[in-house]
Amino acid sequence: MSKWKAKAIIQKGISIFPQREKINYLFQKYVTKGVYLTDEYFGYKIQHAKDHIQYFKKYSERSFETSNVLELGTGWYPIVPIAMYLNDFKEIVSIDIQSWMNFESQITTIEMFKDWRERGKLDAFLPELNESKWNLLMNILKDKSQLNIEKLNKIIHLKPSIQDARKTDFKSDSFDFICSNNTFEHIPKNILIPILKEFQRIIKVNGVQSHFIDMSDHFAHFDHSINIYNFLRYSSKKWDWIDNRIQPQNRMRLKDYHKIYQDLNLPITDESFREGDIQLLSTVPIHDEFKNYTKEELAISHAYLISKC
Repeated sequence: MSKWKAKAIIQKGISIFPQREKINYLFQKYVTKGVYLTDEYFGYKIQHAKDHIQYFKKYSERSFETSNVLELGTGWYPIVPIAMYLNDFKEIVSIDIQSWMNFESQITTIEMFKDWRERGKLDAFLPELNESKWNLLMNILKDKSQLNIEKLNKIIHLKPSIQDARKTDFKSDSFDFICSNNTFEHIPKNILIPILKEFQRIIKVNGVQSHFIDMSDHFAHFDHSINIYNFLRYSSKKWDWIDNRIQPQNRMRLKDYHKIYQDLNLPITDESFREGDIQLLSTVPIHDEFKNYTKEELAISHAYLISKC
């Protein structure tokens, strides 16, 4: 059995348990090694942080110092929130339906920031970081035995919020900037639409949204015997059997996201995307359910969607 199918079966099984997220964390930590903060993963996330910051700077008339940020789906490692803190954003709120971060993962993230700066790699991504805030960040490592997660979050201006993004307790016009990374692709269409509606309610007038979407088959990240278009070979019915509640993949293409934005009257002020690999796509027998897409539309694998609201 291929590695990705074995992982799919295990995650499908885990998803029936009440504490499925905790069980999956242990499975990924000790079996697939998928939760460790690698140099490669940090590089992806710090690039996203750089891109989000640049988009905000380009399309917002507000300063970082007076602006607050909402990030959807921060995950285990608060790389983007810490980058926002170092670039002087006033406050960063992280919203998710499950608490992933812990004190250990936050310390690991700060240690990686320190390592990247010592190796001269961080300046290319955060050339304008606040040195005073950097020193406070480094003091966390010195004083970590005296801190807990609440004190650490207060230092880096981070407020984790565990709630349903479709109906939050935030007031209207609360945020200057809303962003996400590798999150939309895990949200079913019928849930993503009300989330975006809620974002329209809580974003300030002339606020900015920036969302990075990974439309590749995530099993291919783990099993290199398949490619990033592998999941397009399956019907919706069969994919429902394969997919799971731990790390669901909606398989939507950029064209589908465009339609959602259009129906919601949510402007796409700017976008960038990877055109993908049509030759690689041609090696996969695409299911008839995707026949209304061109090869070019199917091949697009990653995209940023930017909205000035």
